[in-house]
Amino acid sequence: MIQGIFHYEFLQNAFLTGLMIGIIAPLLGVFVVVRRLSLIADALSHVTLAGIAASLLLERNVAMMAGVNPLYLGMVFSVGGSLFIEKLRGVYKHYQELAIPIILSSGIGLGVIFISLANGFNTDLFSYLFGSVSAVSRTDLWVVFTIGLLVILVIILLYKELFLLSFDEEHAKASGIAAKSIHFIFIVMVALVIAASMRIVGILLVSSLMTLPVAASIRLAKGFKQTIFLSVIFGEVSVLGGLFTAYYLDLAPGGTIVMIAVLILILSIFYKKFLIRRGRESVERK
Repeated sequence: MIQGIFHYEFLQNAFLTGLMIGIIAPLLGVFVVVRRLSLIADALSHVTLAGIAASLLLERNVAMMAGVNPLYLGMVFSVGGSLFIEKLRGVYKHYQELAIPIILSSGIGLGVIFISLANGFNTDLFSYLFGSVSAVSRTDLWVVFTIGLLVILVIILLYKELFLLSFDEEHAKASGIAAKSIHFIFIVMVALVIAASMRIVGILLVSSLMTLPVAASIRLAKGFKQTIFLSVIFGEVSVLGGLFTAYYLDLAPGGTIVMIAVLILILSIFYKKFLIRRGRESVERK
C-alpha cells in the first residue's frame, strides 16, 4: 500500500483523510466523553445519514443537484441536528439526556423515509454507511482538511474554556465564561467532524472513533493533557492500521478501524490491571 500511495490518487486521498480524522475525532472525543455526551456522536451520525440519503434522492430527481457532493447536505443535517440537541437540552433542563435519543430517533426515521423514496440502498449509500477507501475524493480530502484546521484552531483558542466547562460548568459560568456560545461552537465542530469522518469510517461506526481511543487513554493517562495525547495516538494507530488492513484483506475500512480501536481498548484494560496487580505485589513485599 505504501508504494500505491505514491501512484494512486484515491489511496493518497484515503491516507491523508484518515491521518487528519485520526487526530480530530479523538481530540474532540475527549471533551465529548468528559462531558458525558458520548451518545451524541451516534445521534448526529444518524442525522447525517438522513442528509446523505436526502442528497442522493435529490440528485436522482432534481437536475440541478446532479453531481453535488452528498457530504455537503450531510453536514447541513448534522449541524442542524446538533443545534436541535442544544435546543432540546434547554427545554428539558432536568432531563437533558432526552435530547440525544429524540434526535437519534428522528434521524433514523428521516433516513428510512428518504432511503425508501430513493428505492432502497445503492452503492453510494452503502459506502457512506460502512466507509470506503476508493470513495474518498480530492474534494472530500480538502473538506476534511479544512474542518481539521478549524477544530485544531478552536481547541487551541478555547482550551481553557472547554476544560472548565467540561469539568465544572457552574463554576465556568460563574467565572464569566460565555458558556452558551462556546458550547454552540463545540457542538457544531462535533457535527462537522462526524459528517467528515463518514467516508473513511462509515456513518454507523463514526462514533466509535470518537469514544474508543478516549476510553483506552483514560485507563492509562495520568492527566487531562496526557489523555488527549494518548487518544490522538490511539486514534491514528486505529485509522492507519485499519486502512492498511482493509487494503490488504479487501475489507471495509470502517470495520477494521473500529476493531483495531477495540483491540487497543482491551489491551489498555489488561495492561492497567497488570500495573495495579504489580503495584500491590510490590507493596506487600515491603
